[in-house]
Amino acid sequence: MITALVPGSFDPPTYGHLDIVGRCAGLFDRVVVAVANNPAKNPLFDAAERVQLLQGCCGAWPNVEVASFDGLLVDFVRQTGADVIVKGLRVVTDFEYELQLAQMNRRLSGTVTLFVPTNAEFGYLSSSLVKEVAAFGGSVEGLVPPTVVLALKERLANER
Repeated sequence: MITALVPGSFDPPTYGHLDIVGRCAGLFDRVVVAVANNPAKNPLFDAAERVQLLQGCCGAWPNVEVASFDGLLVDFVRQTGADVIVKGLRVVTDFEYELQLAQMNRRLSGTVTLFVPTNAEFGYLSSSLVKEVAAFGGSVEGLVPPTVVLALKERLANER
């Protein structure tokens, strides 16, 4: 059984994220979506909320589970028994940054990172852009699942 770990902040989860998770669900026996709990990033949603949002979004894939982690990714890789880390790439700058992380993770744990290019339909999409559009009252429908649209509206209404 091969387990893939798909890490990220997922603040909030987008269709780009789900594209990568869905493709992994078709390739690997078990997929763990790993929500990074990094308060220094000042997330809009806390880790528990992001886990809950992702669980709702990933329900169609029975081999996908969602969990949060603190600390080093390689420690969570060991904890989950993952065989490989999978990272989605949108643009060249993603590759430059992710390659450094992949090489460090390989050095620390021996774990291989696979890079999966995102579907071109989502190549421009990022959680940061989604939050910015939503904060200014723009529509994010079609960029994130309906449950995430609702969560964004509720959270941003409470912050005003």
